[in-house]
Amino acid sequence: MAWIDAVEHLRANRLAGVIVTVAAVRGHAPRNGGAKMVVSAHEAWGTIGGGNLEETAIERARTLIAADAAEPELMTVQLSDKAPAVHGVQCCGGEVVLLVEPIRVVPAVVIFGLGHVGLELARILSRHELDLHLVDSRADQLAEDRLAVLGGSTARLRVHHAPVPEVVFELLPAGTHVLIMTHDHAEDVALCDVALRFPELASIGLIGSSAKWRRFQQRLADEGHTPEDLARIHTPIGLPGITSKDPAAIAVSVAAELLQRFETVPAGSGPAAQ
Repeated sequence: MAWIDAVEHLRANRLAGVIVTVAAVRGHAPRNGGAKMVVSAHEAWGTIGGGNLEETAIERARTLIAADAAEPELMTVQLSDKAPAVHGVQCCGGEVVLLVEPIRVVPAVVIFGLGHVGLELARILSRHELDLHLVDSRADQLAEDRLAVLGGSTARLRVHHAPVPEVVFELLPAGTHVLIMTHDHAEDVALCDVALRFPELASIGLIGSSAKWRRFQQRLADEGHTPEDLARIHTPIGLPGITSKDPAAIAVSVAAELLQRFETVPAGSGPAAQ
């Protein structure tokens, strides 16, 4: 598998990895500058020259993966019979500088409801490195011309038209942040009910007033959810102190709070503290 395909494979499967590039060569080395390999926790694709050089790079890459490291680093490996070597001697006589770049698992977010606020929120979040799921029971809300404002997104977008939107939970990766903001309170409470049955979600946010939440609490308790279960739902969503009801202002507030959550829980893990 080519290195670029390996990167896409890791991203599509939400796996962490590292790109290792031969950044500079002094003297003799088994590969020229620009050679790349991609390393995951259990696999590797491509080669930077084999032997101690490659095994040292793989070992370092997996250390970075285990530490969920974010910053790239440079490492220098001597190719000499006098240089320390854990994985065998390479006596090409040169020196190789490697650029080691972590590929982290990006956060996953699902927005249930692409109304005025949902679409504004999608516009903001689509500019970030995310796996972003957009769900609505109404086909017209997901029409191509309406979602054209998301063109050129940084996020990987997944659009789901689901007349019964609860079925989408089966498609979400572990550690997804859930935002519930549909046009229908009956749909919202059904989504809350199902979300609470997925303990691996990172967070569950519900738009709405305190009066709405009081009604929902009773409905959800009638479905068998405990007070501890209900505490997993964060409502109202958004930063405190922002009182504007303008859809764009609400979306900015919700997005800012969500970015704070990303800082407290690693992508792919959950649940987050509410």
